[in-house]
Amino acid sequence: MNGEKLNMTMLCDFYELTMGNGYFEKGYKDRITYFDLFFRRCPDGGGFAIAAGLDQIIDYVLNLHFSEEDIEYLRGRKLFSEGFLEYLKNFKFTGDIWAVPEGTPIFPHEPIITVRAPAIEAQLVETYLLLCINHQSLIATKANRIVRAAQGRTVLEFGSRRAQGTDAAILGARAAYIGGCNGTACTISDQLYGVYAGGTMAHAWVQMFESEYEAFKTYCEIYPNNATLLVDTYNTLKSGIPNAIRVFNEVLKPKGITKCGIRLDSGDIAYLSQKARKMLDDAGWTECQISASNSLDEHLILDLLRQGAKIDMFGVGERLITARSEPVFGGVYKLAAVEDDDGTIVPKIKISENVGKITNPHFKKLYRFFGNDTGKAIADYICVHDETVDDSADLEIFDPEATWKTKTVYNFTAKELQVPIFQNGELVYKRPTLEQIRTYCLQQVDTLWDEVKRFDNPHNYYVDLSQKLWDIKFGLLKSHGKQ
Repeated sequence: MNGEKLNMTMLCDFYELTMGNGYFEKGYKDRITYFDLFFRRCPDGGGFAIAAGLDQIIDYVLNLHFSEEDIEYLRGRKLFSEGFLEYLKNFKFTGDIWAVPEGTPIFPHEPIITVRAPAIEAQLVETYLLLCINHQSLIATKANRIVRAAQGRTVLEFGSRRAQGTDAAILGARAAYIGGCNGTACTISDQLYGVYAGGTMAHAWVQMFESEYEAFKTYCEIYPNNATLLVDTYNTLKSGIPNAIRVFNEVLKPKGITKCGIRLDSGDIAYLSQKARKMLDDAGWTECQISASNSLDEHLILDLLRQGAKIDMFGVGERLITARSEPVFGGVYKLAAVEDDDGTIVPKIKISENVGKITNPHFKKLYRFFGNDTGKAIADYICVHDETVDDSADLEIFDPEATWKTKTVYNFTAKELQVPIFQNGELVYKRPTLEQIRTYCLQQVDTLWDEVKRFDNPHNYYVDLSQKLWDIKFGLLKSHGKQ
C-alpha cells in the first residue's frame, strides 16, 4: 500500500461481502440480527482464559467506512449490484454491542461479545472482531499462566523479534501486560500504550569491546542506575560474574548504588543462578538481581523454581508472544437470533454431529455468581435476555460436563458480565486505561479458586444455561432433527 494507512473495513472475509450483497438484494438489509462471539476450549488445557482485544475493536467500529477506492475495487470484481455499492458509500455501524470487559476470566461457550445490528453490519464485522479477540485473548491467557508460574517474580515480555508480524508484536505486548507481565522489550508498545519498555544489552555489546571487563565497565559508567549485565557471552562463572562484581565495585559502589543486576541467557540456568547468587552475596552484592531468559514458558519456569533456581526476574520471548504450545485461540462468531418485523426475537441454532459445535441460541445475558462468604467465583449462568437472577434464593445449576450432576448455589451475588459498548452506533463505554485493565485482570483472576487455576487437570468451572434457555435450545434441536 506504499505506506498508506489501510482501511480496516476491508479486512474482512470475502464471503461477508457476498453475503452482504445477497442480504441487500433479498431485502434483508435492515433485518436485525444477533451474533455471539465465543470460544470452545481453553488453550493449553487450562481452566480459563483472559478476555482481551476490545479496545482495538472499539477503534475499528468507530472508523467503519468504505472509501471510493474500496468501492471501485469491489465494482471491478463484477459480483456486486450497483445498489449494494451505493449502500456501502454511506456505510457505518448503527447497531448495539455488548462485551465482557478486557481482563475478565472467561470460559468456553460464553458470549464474550454480542452484536445486535442490521444483517449486513453484523456480518461485516465478523473477521476483525475475531482476529482481535482471538489474538489478544490468546496472548493474555498465556502471559497469565507464565506470570502465575513465576510466583510473584517479575516477568517481562521479550518476544518482538519472534512475533508473527508487527501487530502481533505491538498488540501482543499489550495483551501480555493485561495478563500480568510487568513490561516489555518492545519500545513502540510503550510509546503507544504505556507498556513499560526496558532492556540493557545484547551479546553484541560485550563482543564489541576488547574485553568483557571493558564492556561491563563502559555500560555501568553510562547507565549506573540501570546496570544489568549479560554475563554468559564467554564463561559465566569464570569471567562473566567475576567481571560484573569487579565493575560493580569500581563504578557503582563509590556512587552508593546497590541496585544492579545480571542476566543469564544460556546454560544450566538453575545451577548457574545458584552459583551466581552465592558469588554475588559473598561479594556483598545481596541486592543484585538475577534475571533469566532463553525460550522459557510456564512449565520451564516451574521446573527452574522446583530446582531451587535463584532468579528474581524472567524474560519470556517466543513461547509467550506466539503462544507456541497452542497458537490458536479458536474463537467463533455465530448467529444466535433474528428479529421479525414486529420486534419478536426468533432464536437460531447451529447444529452439528460434533456436540461441541452446537451453539446456544437466542439473545442472552451472562452472569457470574460470587460467594458472599469467600468472594470467589462459584459459577457462570447464561440465560435469555429478559430473565433476571434472584440472588437472594438458592439456585440449582448443572455441571458443564455432565448434565445429570447438579450443584446448589446459595449465599451469592450475581454480576452481569457483559456491559454496553455501543448503542445505536454510538460509543457509550468509558474506556479504561491499560493500567486499570491490568489491575482488574489480576483482581478477577484472584476470585478463581486454585483448583480452577491448576495447570494440569484443572477443575471444570460450572457454566450453566437457565432452564428457559435450555428448553429453547432443546426445542430447536428437536424441531430441526425432524427436518
